[in-house]
Amino acid sequence: MKQRILILGAGIMQKPAISFAKERGLEAVVVDADPNAACVGLADRFEKIDLKDKEALEAFARSLKMDGGLSGVMTAGTDFSASVAWVAERLKLPGIPYEAALDASDKERMRRRFKEAGVPSPEFVIVHQSQFAAGSLPVLPFPFPVVVKPVDNMGARGCRRADSAEDLRAALQDALAFSRSGRAIVEEYMEGPEFSVDAIVYQGNISICGLADRHIFFPPYFIEMGHTMPTALPEQEAAALLETFKAGVRALGITNGAAKGDVKLTPRGPMIGEIAARLSGGYMSGWTYPYASGVEPTKAAIAVAIGEAPGPLEPIRTWTSAERAFISIPGQVAELYGIDEAKSIPGIQDVFSRISKGSRVQFPENNVTKCGNVISALPDRAAAIQAAEDAARRIWIRLASPHAETEAFLFTESPVSVPSFPPPAYPLSQDLAQILFAMPENEVDLKAVAKGAISIFAFPEFFQPSLKDYHGRSPEESLQVLRTITGLALPVVAQPQAGMTILDRRFWQAFVRGSYQGALYYIDELTSQAAKRFR
Repeated sequence: MKQRILILGAGIMQKPAISFAKERGLEAVVVDADPNAACVGLADRFEKIDLKDKEALEAFARSLKMDGGLSGVMTAGTDFSASVAWVAERLKLPGIPYEAALDASDKERMRRRFKEAGVPSPEFVIVHQSQFAAGSLPVLPFPFPVVVKPVDNMGARGCRRADSAEDLRAALQDALAFSRSGRAIVEEYMEGPEFSVDAIVYQGNISICGLADRHIFFPPYFIEMGHTMPTALPEQEAAALLETFKAGVRALGITNGAAKGDVKLTPRGPMIGEIAARLSGGYMSGWTYPYASGVEPTKAAIAVAIGEAPGPLEPIRTWTSAERAFISIPGQVAELYGIDEAKSIPGIQDVFSRISKGSRVQFPENNVTKCGNVISALPDRAAAIQAAEDAARRIWIRLASPHAETEAFLFTESPVSVPSFPPPAYPLSQDLAQILFAMPENEVDLKAVAKGAISIFAFPEFFQPSLKDYHGRSPEESLQVLRTITGLALPVVAQPQAGMTILDRRFWQAFVRGSYQGALYYIDELTSQAAKRFR
């Protein structure tokens, strides 16, 4: 009989599982709906199968078992743990019951299991597509704000906060569009910081494999701009949070396999956001925890998937690993700079880019629409965080011009600091906004632009140390990025200089809305117009 494992998913999040399976001498058979997925070439054998199609997966797994044997089935970083459990149960392979996997995949079932077991989690109501189509909003037994999610999706797709009935209607439309079953869940909003947990479960024993601080931004959405491993929580609070997570794992019936949880520390104590019956995505189980601890939970998950004990999981070092995302304003990528420079920063272990020249980009509304991620690891916590943040800031994205989405983002949205989405890169106070709107808006001399004779109207009040863009760049830092990319001196002046054109209010609006990207787009557009006129 062959030592063989079936792995669901051939994306980058499954790379550690495929690699470690092969390392321990297992034949890694990988399935995915996408034959061009990132790690197809790493598999010993690949089969194109939709991961939602549990019957097709079962049939393929049976063929493997009959033709040489099959030792186990697993996934990591996908939302198809129920498909894994279906195959395992039907073929009598190690795993958890299919019904338990459904409890860990479907947020309605999950909340009901938590409530039955007395596990702290928010109150909720379920909304079906048919109810919403009829025009009725649910009667909520708890006050606004609330959180609205599809019951059966991951990566924060279709997940957002609603502060009013009007917000709720829009949020339900979003969430239902992302739900495969046509159901959304409306939950109490949990105030407080959020944390991610990974664990390996073997014969009911839960071994924690990482507790990380999550860094969430951009309301009303919940965009994780990174996580830091391990948490900075005091030991007593961390222990209480982990006990709540373990109670949630038991309530769901996860007895053999992996568990990934999102937990919030609220004024009422730890409360469960959600728990999945798999290893985490988001680079935590496969990257940041191994870098920080010296332990590979993926290896343990593979062992449990084939019916073996996971082995020692105690950390063997106490480093810090920080993951940070880089994002973009809307548009199309013309150039991507700085990947190699980011990789060369001391402490940087990985740079993952989801984009390349020609890619369409958007301001993220969920965790799968970010542009990429960087990961650091160092013995010193502050140094690890600094390295990751420096690397994310070093990656620059130039957008193609003209582009309707970029134009709309820069020039039809307000730069004032009011609740809005997408937010301006530099949200202005009312006082700064008044200065901006009082600026002149003179005609640009395209002949001067064609010669590169461009200066910028002074806006000294804007250059405040407290103003930071999405990646923590000050206005001065973003202006220097602009100068580096364009190769222009771009002096900041109070009065036009002889032979130069001056960029004033429209330039600054683009800068405030989109940081260096917005200012660069505006200058590129002017340069393009000048080239056409004076070529």
